[in-house]
Amino acid sequence: MAQDVKEGLPEGRAAKLPRHVRFFTRQSRKGLPAPACIVKLERGIRIPMPDGTYQVADRYIPQVGEPCPTLLVRTPYGRGFPYDFMYGGLFAEQGYCVLLQSTRGTGGSGGTCEPFTDEAADAHATIAWLREQPWFNGSLATIGASYLGFTQWALANDPPPELKAMVVQVSADDFYGFIYPGGGFAMEATLTGVAAMLSQDKGFRAFMGAVLRLMLTYRKVERTVPLVPGYQLAFGKRVGYLENWLAHPAAGDPYWAPRRADPDIESAPPVHLLGGWYDVVIDQTLDSYRRLREAGRTVRLVVGPWNHTSGFNKAMPIIAGEALAWLQAYLTGSGEAPGPTTVRVHVGEIGGKGQWRDLADWPPPDAVVQPWHLNADGTLTDAPGEGASSFRYDPADPTPSVGGPRMDSNGFGPKDNGKLEARDDVLAFSGPVLGEPQEVIGQVSLRLRIRGSSPNFDVFARLCDVDAKGTSWNICDGLLRLDGTRPTVADGWTEIEVPMSATAHRFAAGHRLRVQVSGGAHPRWARNTGTAEQIATATALLPVDIEINHCESLLSLPVLLP
Repeated sequence: MAQDVKEGLPEGRAAKLPRHVRFFTRQSRKGLPAPACIVKLERGIRIPMPDGTYQVADRYIPQVGEPCPTLLVRTPYGRGFPYDFMYGGLFAEQGYCVLLQSTRGTGGSGGTCEPFTDEAADAHATIAWLREQPWFNGSLATIGASYLGFTQWALANDPPPELKAMVVQVSADDFYGFIYPGGGFAMEATLTGVAAMLSQDKGFRAFMGAVLRLMLTYRKVERTVPLVPGYQLAFGKRVGYLENWLAHPAAGDPYWAPRRADPDIESAPPVHLLGGWYDVVIDQTLDSYRRLREAGRTVRLVVGPWNHTSGFNKAMPIIAGEALAWLQAYLTGSGEAPGPTTVRVHVGEIGGKGQWRDLADWPPPDAVVQPWHLNADGTLTDAPGEGASSFRYDPADPTPSVGGPRMDSNGFGPKDNGKLEARDDVLAFSGPVLGEPQEVIGQVSLRLRIRGSSPNFDVFARLCDVDAKGTSWNICDGLLRLDGTRPTVADGWTEIEVPMSATAHRFAAGHRLRVQVSGGAHPRWARNTGTAEQIATATALLPVDIEINHCESLLSLPVLLP
């Protein structure tokens, strides 16, 4: 996932595409329109920034004999594999000029890399430079995944008139929610992302070395206290911006304001959003769709059975095909927008392949909320619950994470939760056997009345599909961190709602619904130490006894009726 082939082309001279780019482009175009032209590559273009530095770019030039629309891709991960073929080769051969640019302080570009902070200004400087190029025809779109999506949202904080379309894939305009989903530190995803940020632009060997080091040291890092400076074992050095993130865990901290893209939604061009049900930023993707729809903007949402990266391996024809159709409709005006409806999602099913479904909107307007109450005897019923349940969360033996959203493709998605549910620190509540299939499509949430022996604890909730053999498979989940600042009712009880993310899943006849409640999912989230110490410097580990009052417990499922 970094630049692994160096052709040594002199600046300003176009040449044929490198062999690996031609090879992977051929492999990726299966199921897509035939190439419209051959492509040449100009490397090492220096684009001036207002502060006197330069940012380096490569230009993929379709050989069509006239200026053509431009796709801008801004990335901190280098301009090589896979971006050279995934965006460069694949889209340039369809007649788009692709400018693949390394962001500040990466891939040979000048300045210092401080994630999220300079993207708007640098993107607008790039557009100013584009306007002066004889090959730029005035029509621009942006495309890219993850951080490459954030750079698009940053440009959209003041959309230039040339910006006709955006294709934002598995991304967000505010990465606070990636780093602190539900208020807890997303250790697994954040360390993986930092490893990529530190290494990908330096070449394939550097990236693989960083991945290997993280794999070999991760188990020790995840249990080391304090986290700062203990995390540096994973990288071989201290990382200033990571330590700053850890020092500012509150969403309302002024530190995060300049690190949000803050797009002007009211003026956004047509936006294509791509997400995955097991992507670490699916909630942010769905929220972007909501805001664009509420503003009356043109938007399409596609969500597949993917995590942060798997779709680009398994479903490239779907992802690239959607993007190409969007660009033809809104950048060149030569085609129709993809799909008969605004939304297309994959509805999963345990034991089956699932199916793609076109929906009028998200969430589905015809979904109805089905309530389920948690009972002290471990059942889910349609009548209000009674009694109480309790468990002890011990940060010295944290409840492990199993399956679910991940950055990489190892172990993501639905997994057997049997060993997890056998633990004393996990409560499980099961519904009756379903007499007919039931489709849950939309936002899932769990309301609880809860209290702990310490005010500092996490609540992790998970919806599972229990098959006919009794195996429990995770579907969606979420975590909420408590720190004693929420209002309480009598006897120290606190009423909370755990956002368990959204899903599109079909529970087969003969299956059962199950919901888990526990005190964490480690190392997906860093363990709650049970104390008021800051996560970066905490050293004490305090077990917490957690109680649930079932009189006020409610699982809300959005169900599509047959």
